[in-house]
Amino acid sequence: MATQSTASFSAQLTRYYSFYTGGFVAFVILIAILEQMGVPNKILGYMFLGATVLLYAGIGIMSKTADVSEYYVAGRRVPALFNGMATGADWMSAASFIGMAGTLYLSGYDGLAFVLGWTGGYCLVALLLAPYLRKFGQFTIPDFLGARYGGNIPRSIGVFAAILCSFTYVIAQIYGVGLITSRFTGLEFSVGVFAGLAGILVCSFLGGMKAVTWTQVAQYIILIVAYMIPVVWLSVKHTGNPVPQIAYGYVLEKVTAREQVLNDPTTPDGAKEAEVRAIFKQKQEAAEGKLKALEAGGAAYLAEEKGKLVQAAADLKAKPDADPAAVAAADKAVADFPVDAAAATAAWKKAAAGAKAKAGPIAAHAEPFAGKDDEARNKKRKNFLALVLCLMVGTAALPHILMRYYTTPSVKEARKSVFWSLFFIFLLYFTAPALAVLAKFDVYTLLVGSSFSELPSWVSAWAAVDKTLMSVTDINKDGIVQLAEITIGGDLIVLATPEIAGLPYVITGLVAAGGLAAALSTADGLLLTIANALSHDVYYKMINPHAATTRRLAISKGLLLVVAVFAAYVTSLKPGDILFLVGAAFSLAASAFFPALALGVFWKRANKWGAILGMSAGLGTCMYYMFMTYPFFGVNAPLWWDINPISAGIFGMPAGIIGVVVGSLLTAAPSKEVQDLVDHVRYPNLEGDIKTEAA
Repeated sequence: MATQSTASFSAQLTRYYSFYTGGFVAFVILIAILEQMGVPNKILGYMFLGATVLLYAGIGIMSKTADVSEYYVAGRRVPALFNGMATGADWMSAASFIGMAGTLYLSGYDGLAFVLGWTGGYCLVALLLAPYLRKFGQFTIPDFLGARYGGNIPRSIGVFAAILCSFTYVIAQIYGVGLITSRFTGLEFSVGVFAGLAGILVCSFLGGMKAVTWTQVAQYIILIVAYMIPVVWLSVKHTGNPVPQIAYGYVLEKVTAREQVLNDPTTPDGAKEAEVRAIFKQKQEAAEGKLKALEAGGAAYLAEEKGKLVQAAADLKAKPDADPAAVAAADKAVADFPVDAAAATAAWKKAAAGAKAKAGPIAAHAEPFAGKDDEARNKKRKNFLALVLCLMVGTAALPHILMRYYTTPSVKEARKSVFWSLFFIFLLYFTAPALAVLAKFDVYTLLVGSSFSELPSWVSAWAAVDKTLMSVTDINKDGIVQLAEITIGGDLIVLATPEIAGLPYVITGLVAAGGLAAALSTADGLLLTIANALSHDVYYKMINPHAATTRRLAISKGLLLVVAVFAAYVTSLKPGDILFLVGAAFSLAASAFFPALALGVFWKRANKWGAILGMSAGLGTCMYYMFMTYPFFGVNAPLWWDINPISAGIFGMPAGIIGVVVGSLLTAAPSKEVQDLVDHVRYPNLEGDIKTEAA
C-alpha cells in the first residue's frame, strides 16, 4: 500500500513539474518575443529575475507547514527521482553553476580537480553514509552524533561544525546572488546582496524542508535548462554540432593553436602580447624592489615614498594646464598609499603577484600541471590530488547534503536517490569543461584583437559591478586589446558567456535566472541546516526537551532570519572568491564530520571520547591551517608541504581519524545499547528494536 501511495504521489509530481517546465519554456519564448519588439534589456532582466523569485516564493507559500516532520524532513515522503533533483539543485550551488566553468577557464586541466572531487564524493555518500543515516532516522547530523556517541558534547561539537561549514558555504551563495542581482538590476553589490536575501528567505521561512525540497526541484529545472542552452548554442555556432561534449575536442584544438600564436613573439599578435608582458614584468620588478627597500628602510622608506607622491600631486596641481583626470589619479594614489609597513607589504606583494601572473606566457589549457620546471609541476600535482581528496570526503560529510537523505520514504529510496543525484549533477559537470573552452575561444577570437574604442557594452557593465572580476586596460597604449590586458574573474565567465558570444539578451537573462536558482537553492538548504541545528539540536535536545511544536518552529524561523541577515552582512565585505569559500567548507566538513560519521557506522569500538577528540582535532587543525595561510586573514604563514589553504582538510582528516581511534582505545568501550544501534544502522534490511524519534 505504501509503495502504491509513493508511486501515485510520484506520478502526481511528474504531472505538476511537466506543466511547470512547459510554462517556463513559454515564458522564455515570451521574453524572446519582447526582445525582438524592442523592450529594453534592463526591463527584460527585471522580468527574468522577478518572475523566477516570485515563482519560488509561491511554492514556498503553498508548502507552509506547522508539522515538525514536514518542516524538518519533508514528511519523509520525497520520491527518489525528485529527491535526486532537489539534491542536485542543493548541490549545484553558485560554485558549480557560476564558478565551475570559470575555474576551468582560468586553470585549464588543473580545474578538473573540482569535477573529479565533487562527482566522486557521491560514491562515498552512497557506499558509506546515506543509507545508514536514513536507517537511523531523526532529523539532523548532530542527532546521529548525539545518539551514537552519547551526551551533549559530541552533539555540541557537531552543531558548531555544521554551523561553521554551512555558514562558510552560504556566504558563497549569497555572494553569487548579490553578483547576479547587482548586474541585472543596476543596484550596488551590497544592496543587491540584501535584495537577493529576500528571495532566499521566502523559499524556506514558512515551510522548512518541505518548501525547500519542492522549490529546489523547480530550481533544478531552471538551472539545467539555463546552463545547457547557451553551451549548445555556442557548440552549434562554432562546430555545427549540437552536442558540446563531442564538439569540445575540436574547439580545444583551436584554442591550443591560438595559445601558440599568442605565445610566439615572431607573429604580429604574439609580438603585441610580448610587449604587454614586458610592461607587466617591469611592474613586477618595481613592486618587488619596493618590498626589498621596505624591508631595509622600514617606516622611513615608507614616509619617503609617500612624500614623493604628495610632492608629485602638488606639482601637477600647480600647472595651469593640468589634466583634471591626471590630478584626480594623483590624489587617488596619495589616498590609496598604505598607512603602515604591514599594509604596504600586503599591497605590494599582491601587486607583484598580479603582475607576475600577467608577465608569464599563456598557460596551455590542455596541459596537465603546467609549470616552468619540475618543482612547479610537482607542486601543482600535489595540490590537485589533495583538493580532489578533500572535495570527495567533504561531499560525503556536508550536513545539508546528508540531511536530504532523511527525506526519502525508505532506505531503498535513499540508495536510489543517490543514483539520481549523481545523474542530475553529472549533466552539468559533464558540460562545464566544454563551456569553459567555448568561452575561452570566443575571448581569444572576439575580444582579443578588437579596438578599445569599440569595446562591447558588457565590459563596462561588468566592470561597474566589480573591477576585480572584469577590467580591460590599454597597457601599451596601442588602442588594441591584448589578452594580457584583459582581467576576467572566474565568477563571471558563465554569466557573461552569452554576452561575449553575442547571443540574444534572452539567453543572458536565462543564464542569470539559472545562476540565481543555483545560488538560492543551496542557500535555502544551508540556512535551514544552520537554523535547525540551533533550534532542534541546541534548544530542543539540550535546553528544553518539552518545548511545544509551535515554539520549536517559531524559534527555527527566527534563527533563520537572524542567520540570513548576518550572512548577507558578511558577504557584503567580500571575504573571498566563491570557489575558495566553497572549497573551504568541504575541507572543514571532511575534517570535522567524516571521521566520526564513518567510524561511527563501521567501528563499534568508537566511543564518546574518541569522537570528541577526533572532531576537535580534525576541525581545529583545519581551521588553524586556513587561518594561518589564507591571505584574507593577513597572517601569511608559510605553507605546509606547499598545500594551498583550500585543501586544509588534507591535514584535518588524518588528525580526526587518529583522534577518534586513539581516544576510543584509551577509554571504555561504548554500551551494549550503542553497539546495538550500530548493528541497527549497519544493516538497512534488518528490522531492529532501536526506536528513534520520528523514525
